[in-house]
Amino acid sequence: MNSLFKYPFLVFALSFILMWLAARIGFLFRKRRNNLEEDAYQDFNLVVAATLTLLGLIIGFSFSMASSRYDQRKNYEEAEANAIGTEYVRADLLPAGDRANVRALLRNYLDQRLLFYETRGESALPKIDADTAQLQTELWSAVYAPAGAQPTPLLALAVSGMNDVLNSQGYTQAAWWYRIPTEAWWLMVAIALTSNLLVGFDSRRTKQEAVRMLLLPLVLSIAFFAIADIDSPRRGVIRVIPQNLISLAQSLRGH
Repeated sequence: MNSLFKYPFLVFALSFILMWLAARIGFLFRKRRNNLEEDAYQDFNLVVAATLTLLGLIIGFSFSMASSRYDQRKNYEEAEANAIGTEYVRADLLPAGDRANVRALLRNYLDQRLLFYETRGESALPKIDADTAQLQTELWSAVYAPAGAQPTPLLALAVSGMNDVLNSQGYTQAAWWYRIPTEAWWLMVAIALTSNLLVGFDSRRTKQEAVRMLLLPLVLSIAFFAIADIDSPRRGVIRVIPQNLISLAQSLRGH
C-alpha cells in the first residue's frame, strides 16, 4: 500500500472515488435521521468548517513539503553538474596519462547520471546504480593513485574535486529517496474522508448540494494528485529535467 502514493493518477482516481462514496454515505445517513430536530444541527456547520480548515492546512503543509523536495532535487542536479564540470577542468592538474583516463571516465559517468535522471521505470535502476558505483571506484582510483605517488597541492585540488563529484551523487540520491511520509498521506486521507462524510451529512436533497458533494471530492482529488505528482520523481508529470547535465554533456562532446 505504501507504493500506492508513487502513482499520481492512481491517487487521483482512488481519492475521488473514496471521497465521493464518503459524501454519499453521509447523505444517506442523514436521510435516515430526518426525525432529528433542526436545532440539533445549529453547531454542525462549525464542525464542518473546522474540519475543512484542518484539511486545508494539512494539504498546504504537504504541498509545501513536496515543493521543497522538488526544489532540492533541482538544486542538487545543478550542483552535480558543476562538480563534474569542475573536475573535468581540474584533470589538467594530473599527469598526462592519468588526465585522459579521468576525462574518459567522467564522460562515461556523466552518461550514467543522465540515465539516472531520465529513466522513468525503476527496473533499470539497479544496473544504473551498479554501473555508477563501479565508475565511482574507478574515478577515485584514477586520481588517488597519482596523488598518492606524488602528493602536491595541485594534485590535492584534483582529489578534492573528485570528492565533490562523489558526494554530490550521494546528496542527489538522498533527495530522490526522501518523500512525504506515508503516515502523513494516511492522515490526509482520513481527514478528507471525514470531511466529505460530514459534508454529505449536512447536505439536503437539492441540486446545489448534489453539485457540492461532487465538487469537493474533485477539488481534493486534484490537490492530492498535485502533491503526489510533485513528490514522485519518476512517475509524475512534473519532473526534474537535468538541463545542467545535458548542457555539460553537450559541452564535453564539443571539447
